[in-house]
Amino acid sequence: MKPLTKLPAVVALLAAAGCQTTQAPVAQERDVTVTPFLMFQDGRAEEAINHYIEVFGDGSVIFVKWYGPNGVGPEGSIQHAAFEIHGQRIMVTESPVEHVFGFTPSVSMFVDFDSAEELDRVFHALSEGGEVMMPLGSYFFADRFAFIQDRFGVSWQLHMLTE
Repeated sequence: MKPLTKLPAVVALLAAAGCQTTQAPVAQERDVTVTPFLMFQDGRAEEAINHYIEVFGDGSVIFVKWYGPNGVGPEGSIQHAAFEIHGQRIMVTESPVEHVFGFTPSVSMFVDFDSAEELDRVFHALSEGGEVMMPLGSYFFADRFAFIQDRFGVSWQLHMLTE
């Protein structure tokens, strides 16, 4: 993990100015990962995984564990799975319990693109059957950007910035 290099200097300046500061203890080195986790409730997890791998082109299923005949969930539905697109692991489950909540746009997958053509292609593939919340266009914060919710309810921010 890359440390914040300016933080010690800022703390020293604040202390010199008479401000009281505290510094969090330094975390010990360990392997920690943060992975998006998608919980489907409609039996479409497998379809979604296959769609995302197809759309992005650079992906694969890492593992799938299915509910069996005596499982908590319907037999043949995904108990737990992981797939990867462009090196990002994403975990998935199909909840056997129906919840009052689902996916929300306030949490989304943010994807940076190097190519306008690739962004356009992915935008069209993911927005098909979904909802475009911010149309593909130029915004003050990006040369090309779109915010969509796909047909599975997962939200995506598609972004390209040229310098």
